[in-house]
Amino acid sequence: MLSVQLSVAQQSTAFLFMLHLLRKKKAGNTEPAKQQAIVLPLHSPNRSLEFLAELINKIRPDEPEDIAQAELKFQALLFQVSQDRTSLFSLRKALLSQFLKTNIVQALSESGIVSSRGFVQELITKLKHKLLPELQAPDNFLYVINKIFSRRSDYIWVEGISDELWKQFFEVLGIQINLTEPALIRQLQQSLQILSYRTTTLGLEKEITHRYDKFEDAVYPFLEQNRLINEYIFLGQSAANTEKQRILLANITETLHNCNQSIQWIREQRIAYGTSLAQTYILTRLQQQINRMFIIVDVLDMDSLFNTERFVMYFRTVVHNENRKHSLKEFLSENTGYLAYQIAEHGGRTGEKFITTTRKEFWRMFRSAAGGGVIISFIGIIKNLLGKIPVTPFWLGFLYSANYSLGFILIQDTGSTLATKQPAYTANNVASSFDAQKIGDRPDLRNLAITIGKVSRTQLASFAGNLLVVFPLTYLLAWLFFASTGVKIAEGAAAQKLLSDQQPFHSLAWLYACFTGFFLFASGLIAGYVENYLVYSKIGERLRHSTAFRYGFGEKRRYKIIHYIENNMGALIGNIALGFFLGMAGFFGKTFGIPFDIRHITISAANAAIGFFGLGHNISAGELWYTLFGVFGIGFLNFAVSFGLAFYVAVKSRGIRLKDYPEFLGILWRYLLRYPRDFFKAPQSRTAAQLK
Repeated sequence: MLSVQLSVAQQSTAFLFMLHLLRKKKAGNTEPAKQQAIVLPLHSPNRSLEFLAELINKIRPDEPEDIAQAELKFQALLFQVSQDRTSLFSLRKALLSQFLKTNIVQALSESGIVSSRGFVQELITKLKHKLLPELQAPDNFLYVINKIFSRRSDYIWVEGISDELWKQFFEVLGIQINLTEPALIRQLQQSLQILSYRTTTLGLEKEITHRYDKFEDAVYPFLEQNRLINEYIFLGQSAANTEKQRILLANITETLHNCNQSIQWIREQRIAYGTSLAQTYILTRLQQQINRMFIIVDVLDMDSLFNTERFVMYFRTVVHNENRKHSLKEFLSENTGYLAYQIAEHGGRTGEKFITTTRKEFWRMFRSAAGGGVIISFIGIIKNLLGKIPVTPFWLGFLYSANYSLGFILIQDTGSTLATKQPAYTANNVASSFDAQKIGDRPDLRNLAITIGKVSRTQLASFAGNLLVVFPLTYLLAWLFFASTGVKIAEGAAAQKLLSDQQPFHSLAWLYACFTGFFLFASGLIAGYVENYLVYSKIGERLRHSTAFRYGFGEKRRYKIIHYIENNMGALIGNIALGFFLGMAGFFGKTFGIPFDIRHITISAANAAIGFFGLGHNISAGELWYTLFGVFGIGFLNFAVSFGLAFYVAVKSRGIRLKDYPEFLGILWRYLLRYPRDFFKAPQSRTAAQLK
């Protein structure tokens, strides 16, 4: 007779019993020395579901975020069941009863795995179920989960309780049951077979196979796991093939590892070849299905080894998914993550040139930013001159947009730098530090702190280069215009307004600066998306083989066009997008009568210089400093909002939760206290070992 040693990771739920099943032992294994395992009956009273729900009510904290209270109550339960055999027996019996009389196939094959339906169809379904939830049959194990974890916020404290407490609960609930129950075996095998076929189908998709030179190499592990699983299930019809089944399960495990290696290889290719939203979605679903198959095989292989951590993660995923299955915010957040994954790597690669390591690179960045300041000065002058043209608000916004876009493109093509465009790219590079350098399975947080120091001083160099040129040069250009025409670009009330628009307490300058930060972030996303699309779709290579393109241009011209598209098209589209974001903002604000406009630090500095000249210097020193204070605040908010949003997207694209690394802030603070100059000026060198 086959017996199974179970370790139940969750006192709180019937699902925990699943854990029991997962902790199997070979026939003939000796019992634990300290406590004889209890052989439980396969049926239990009807009140078992209510018993488990009452138990969770006792564990559930007053506030879902109060993890300390949840852990305290959980520890009290652990103590009770470890000391009182009656309580332990009741809990075991209730869990087994619910587990054995419900169907676990849907919980294993669907819950916690991204849907195969399209975005629009899934969104409509969630909207319908949010208004009128779907019914679940009482014999569905997910019905049990929803009854036990009845509050929509239960997933918060379930995920918050430490792994160690769940593992302790496993040990306390160590039990043995007879695994010869046919219904249970059939459900596990059915779940495994469903997942196997779905994995095979996804493994044959073009997004998976087209990166391989040979089709057979791409699809082999996905086909092989399906062949082995079908053979295993066929052998299961005969009790005489137990040993062959064990060998097959070992081979299935090895093949699943090969599937994982194929997925990882494809993901690594995204840096060189890009990725698509469809490919990202398929890889995510494949990975989730394979992880679920590992759990089922772990149950069926009848050995004493069980991956507790994997099952705890599975249990939390199911509770989270059932609590949040109708959440539109959760759904949109997931899909944002897939899109972020698609573009983040290319943004991070672009961001490398905006991070300085040596003093030579630091000063080169400063000179590059000074060049950008020259162009911005002319943009500011032209923008104010365009404002004098008597056209409708729409066409005025269009002219502003064209001016900004052409200026930003000129900055790009001359190799100059605009300080506010850096954050959207450097944030991706900072986030990549989480998985670029690791100590074991954890990121090297000291190297991450050093990267932030590099970003800080590089950003300072670019801001300084822009502003030290923009204000005096714009003032000089305004004077030259007056000297040549006898007319000031702005004077009187118009000049005063140019100053007042930058002052934080006399205008909404800082709110508008936040809007600008979002536009800077959005333009970076657009640039990353276009770069990824060009690489993934092989646009350059397709142009080289295009007959019409070949006959339309000479060889040298074709080479220049293709080279420009491959290396600059993403930034070009991003610059045009940013130009129109900034240029049309005022038009939308006026059209809809809402406080909506932009404030960009370099444009604001140029406007302040024009206003200062237009007033004939007749302003107090206090108002001048107040205006400059507003300009610097605008720059800070431009940077903070743009960097913050880009960093969030980049981190989300990697599946990283910042709350898992609370010690990082301490490391960064100690680095700042010990080496403050690193955040303002490039050192000769700095290693992670020096931060210890």
